[in-house]
This record gives sequence, C-alpha cells and structure tokens, in this order.
Amino acid sequence: MQPLIALSPFLLAPLAVAGGRLPARWSALLAIWPAALAVYFGFLLQSVATTGPIKSSLPWAPSLALELSFYADGLSLLFAVIITAIGSLVLLFSASYFNNDPSAGRFFGALFAFMGSMLGVVLADNLLALFVFWELTGFTSFLLIGFNHDRKEARASAIQALLVTGTGGMGLLAVALLVEQNAGTLRLSALLLEGPPLRSIEAYPFLVMLALFAAFTKSAQVPFHFWLPNAMTAPTPVSAYLHSATMVKAGIYLVARFTPILGGTPLWTDLVVGAGAITMMLGAWRCVAETDLKRILAYSTISALGVIMMLLGIGTSSAVVAALTYLIAHACYKGALFLVAGTLEHETGTRDITQLGGLRHAMRATAIAAGLAACSMAGMPLFLGFTAKEFFYGALLENDASAIKALLAAAIAASALLGAAGLTAGVAPFTGPLRAGVARHKVPIALAAPPLFLATAGLVTGVLPGVTVVAVNLAASAVLGKATSSHFAIWHGFTFVLALSILTLAMAGSLYAKRDGLRRGIWPRSLGFERLYTSTLRGLDALSAWSSPALQGASLRAYVMTLVATVTVMLAGVLIVYDVPHSPSVTDLRPPEVAAALMIVGGALFAVRATTAITAVLSLGVTGYGAALTFLFFGAPDLAMTQFSVETLTAVIFVLVFYHFRSFGDLSPLRIRVRDAFVALIYGSSIAVVLLFVGSTLTPARLAGYFSESSLPLAYGRNIVNVILVDFRALDTLGEITVLATAALGVRAILRLGRRGGENQ
Repeated sequence: MQPLIALSPFLLAPLAVAGGRLPARWSALLAIWPAALAVYFGFLLQSVATTGPIKSSLPWAPSLALELSFYADGLSLLFAVIITAIGSLVLLFSASYFNNDPSAGRFFGALFAFMGSMLGVVLADNLLALFVFWELTGFTSFLLIGFNHDRKEARASAIQALLVTGTGGMGLLAVALLVEQNAGTLRLSALLLEGPPLRSIEAYPFLVMLALFAAFTKSAQVPFHFWLPNAMTAPTPVSAYLHSATMVKAGIYLVARFTPILGGTPLWTDLVVGAGAITMMLGAWRCVAETDLKRILAYSTISALGVIMMLLGIGTSSAVVAALTYLIAHACYKGALFLVAGTLEHETGTRDITQLGGLRHAMRATAIAAGLAACSMAGMPLFLGFTAKEFFYGALLENDASAIKALLAAAIAASALLGAAGLTAGVAPFTGPLRAGVARHKVPIALAAPPLFLATAGLVTGVLPGVTVVAVNLAASAVLGKATSSHFAIWHGFTFVLALSILTLAMAGSLYAKRDGLRRGIWPRSLGFERLYTSTLRGLDALSAWSSPALQGASLRAYVMTLVATVTVMLAGVLIVYDVPHSPSVTDLRPPEVAAALMIVGGALFAVRATTAITAVLSLGVTGYGAALTFLFFGAPDLAMTQFSVETLTAVIFVLVFYHFRSFGDLSPLRIRVRDAFVALIYGSSIAVVLLFVGSTLTPARLAGYFSESSLPLAYGRNIVNVILVDFRALDTLGEITVLATAALGVRAILRLGRRGGENQ
C-alpha cells in the first residue's frame, strides 16, 4: 500500500474546493477518486487474505527514526472500504444537494479532509499518528457540523461535538504515552504481533479507562451520547457520512483494534458490554419518541453503535463476527435513510414526520430506496440486516455467561424499537394520502441514485454474501488474533434464533402501527448528561469572568512582573534544591572584554536612573554596543555587525519618536520601587549564576566542536552562525518567523476591520 494513496484525500482537498464551485454535473466528478480508492482497498483486502497484513511507511526525519507508518489488515481495510465507498456516494449526492450553493467548495474541501483523517485513523500503525488523525477527524467534523455557521444552533452543535470528542482524544494521547513507556513501542503492528503483557502492568486499569473514554466519546456511548442528536443541525450529507458510516464508527474501530491488546479481562468486558447495553436501550427508546427524521435516525444510530460495542465487549468469535456484520449492514441502511431524509428535506422543505406522507408517486426511486433500507433495518429476511440480527441473537445465546444471556430480552426489545423506527423513517413518508404543500416534481437522479445504491447493497449482500463473508472473516481474525471462519446463508432452517427474528419483526410491525400513541407515551427528556455538560460550561464561564479581571489587568508592567517573578522563583529553586559546583573555572579576562562589560553595566545603570526618554534610549544603545563588541571579541563578526545595525536604527527611531515625550517621574510608591528592585536583583543574580556555571562546564566546548565539524557535511554551509540559525535551530527560527507572520496578519485584520467600520459609519 502506497502511503500517498492513503493521504491522497488531503492532497485533493484544494481541488475539491475548486470543484465545488462548478455546476453539479462537473462537481459530481469529485466522487470518482473515492470510488477508485474503494476498489483499490477492496483489492488490497483480497491480497491480505493470501499474503497477510501489509506495512508501509513514509520517511519523515530518518536521522531521528521518525516516519509515518501504515498497517493494513482485514479490520483496517474493511473500514477503509466503507469510508471511501460511502464517501463517493455522499459526494455524488452532495453535488446535486449543494447545486448553485456558493459555499459548496468549502463543504467539499472539508469533506475530503475528513475522509483523509478517517483513513489515517484506520490505517495508522503508530499510536501518535493515530492520535493526530483522530483529532483531525474532530476538527474537520467541527467544520462540517458547523457548515451553516450563520445559525446559532449549528455553531453550538459543532462546538459541543468538538469539545466532547476532543476531550476523549486526550485519553487516546495518554494511552499512547503509557503504552510507549511500558511496552517500549508505539507501533500497533508490534503490539499485535509480540503481545507485550500490558494486561499485567500496574497501569492497566488506567489504559483501559483512557482508551474506552476516547472510544465512547467518539462513538456516542452513554453518558457521552448527547452530542450526536444535536449534530443533526449539520447538512444531511454530513449526517449521512459522519454520523452513520464513519466518524461515529471510529470509536468502534478503536475498541476492535485494542481488543487483542487490552481486551479479554473482566474490567474490559464489563465496561464495554455495560456501556453498549445501556446505549442500545437508551437509543432505541428515544428514537421512537422523535418526530424529526434526522433525530429518529440519530438515536437509532446511537442504539446500533451500542449493539456493536456490546458485541465487541463480549469478544467471542461469534460475537465479533456479528458485530462486524452489523457494522456493514448499518452503514448501508442508515446511510441510505439519511440520504433519503436529505432528499425529503431538499424537495419538501421539512423533516417533520407528522407532515410527510403519500410521496411514493412523486418520489418513486427515493421511495424504493427508503423501503429497502427500512426492511434491512427492521431485519427482514434476504437483507443483510436480517443476517446481522440472527448473528446478534446467536452470539448472545451461545455465550456461557448468564449475564450475557440475560441481555437477550433487552436485545429483542431494542431491535423491535429500531425496526419500528426504520419503518417510520423509510415507509411512513411515502404511504397514505399526499399531504398538502408537498412537492410533486421528480427527484434529480443524483439525489435518488446514491440512497438507492446503498439500500440495494443491503439486499444484494444479504442474498449474495460472498464478498461480505471474506471481509468479515478477515476483519474478525484481526480482532481475535486468530483465523476465524463464519458461514453466511440465506436460510439456516427452523431454529430458535429464527423464531426470535420473527418475533422481533412482529413486534416492530405492531409498534409501527401504534407509533403515534407510542410516541406520546415515551418520556422524551434526556437523562441529564447534556445538562451536566451545559452546567460545566457555565461554571467555567463564571470562573473565567471571576478570575479574568485579576489575571488580565491590561497592565504591561504587571504582566512583565508576573513573568519575571515566576522565572526567578523557578531559577532560584533549581539552584537551591540541586547541587551546583562551588568552584567554577573562570577564564582570564582581557582589558577589551572588561571594557565591554563595563559599558554594558554602565549603560544599564544609566538607563535605570535616566530622567528623560532620550537619555534612557542612548543608555540602552551603549548597552547594545557593548554586547556587539563582545560578539566581535569572541569571533562572531556577523552577529556584531547585525547588533551594531539594530542598535543604531533603534536609537535613531526611538529618538525621533520619544523626542516630544515628557520627562520621567516617580509614579510608583517607594514600596513598589523597592519590591521591583529586589525582584530584579534576585532575577539578575540567578541568571548570572546559571550562566557562570554553564560556561564552566564542558557543554559549550562540545557544542562548539559539534557545530564546527558538522556545519559543512550536514548543512553544506561554511558560516557556522548561519548554519546554526537556519539548520540546527531551524524550528526556533521558524517559530520566530511564524510569530512575526501571525502578528502581521493580525495587524492587517485589525486595519481591515477599522476600514470597514469607517465605511459603515
């Protein structure tokens, strides 16, 4: 696998921005590359089946052994195919959905960046790279959820999703650091192959809780589930892609990937199964209480994620196969239903299920797609959703633990509620009489084809499961750490599992028939987790409002004093706590060096005691010239000339500016001046002691020799000072340039705002 192929969506994001400004028939061509990637990853999946996992890397800093490494096995490639295949359909749908929208380019660019981030998450071999891509998914999803940034609800939802999932990402970073400290590697492939005894280390409980914290926040598990329904303020293509097939599955991927590394213990099983079961029931209960199409689908997605999480927590071979089959089925039918919801909103102007009906004639292709997807979600025979549900029930029945078998009743109830929700979202808008004011025109093919393709895929993979079997078995083998073989069939005979499936269908049909009464009887309020989130933010805002006046007094003098006092305490503390050599070697001083030192000290004293601005400026200039002479005496003429130029220009400019300033005066009380003098004395003494003893060690000599020997062969430069600034201290110099560039941009922005303000007046 070529690393640049995995990163290609990032490279194509600028092209996507430009393509989004074209007419729909041309911007639809953006879907070609993700479709090609899906085919490519599909072929890689076949290759993995015969040759095993594929490793590749992109060198970054070879001298520091830094590289961007990728690892492709059955699990990562299954997710990669889902990400790219559904991404291509969403892009095709979006071309028509955002037709003539001036912001379409911004949407396509962010969507490509998100696609690249998700591919990085599932293909990264390095835990730190995984963390970086993980956070990139959060940032790009923030841009997509808040796409309609002129709406307050969109901004609030985007911030909420970013804060919840981003906080979870900090847990993943902590996991990476703990793993590196205890296992000595950050490579997932090494952890999977060598299997270091992470389960037996003292930090294992922290590893488990931190990893699951990251996974639960991203995959909307209780108590972090509330951000997902609120994210439905995003454009519907965003919901179809992020919140059914990709972003919310990142947590699922993390749990599946870490199962052979951290799983298999009671702590892991109890936490994952418990959170999954609670999430499954809560999401199923709430989805039938909603009237907004997208919120129905959002809560049903939460429930489905809980099912998959619970099955991964059980961890048996049949449970993992059931989880991955459910994953594929859910991506097909839920992606289709989200796109159908987008079509309905685009064509009718509403998502309220109580205002929709009778659209089967006006939107024939969309009605077929919605019906097929609803059948798969309800678990009707011949659909992949039926196969996934049978595997689900079978995994619960086969488990020896009585607590797992006790979840069967909850699983049947949740599946029935999800089936009713699927029928409500996919059948109700198209049956019955046509409601007044509903559009009757034909749906564009670019809006009708993607959901129809996804819904048909749910039927085809159920009837002809050959490709699905291979993908699921390879992914399950990667999760379990051993070869796994499962059998997919349309008909397994008259079994107890089949009876449970028929019972579930009957219950779903009954609940759908009584959906209006059921909706009125369900308590629609949340469990208080979102209120806890809101209260926490309000508390932080109140703390900021209380502390800001004291910390942000708009006094430069106070800021400088705080900074100097803090550094003084740190330096003095280090000198007191740690042993410092008592007999430093002092080099011989030559008269010119003594004269330069006296110039520096004298200039500083005159500057402090100056009564006019001109005197202070000239005194500081004397100090600067003394430093320049020091550079000259110690063999750095270029630095000396630079210092001479800077001091001369500074003195001239300051004299011109300060010429009309009034004389200095004692504006501070005596106690303040005494305090400042004491802090300055301690600070200066600490710096002097540090420099004295640093200069007496062998470090400067070693550095000088290294720079002298390495400047030409490594940096191809004979001027050692320039090489140090440009090469050896390149990041430092880059940081300084970045600060200056940021300041320049800030000044330009302020000037533009001022100009606009003047024009408005």
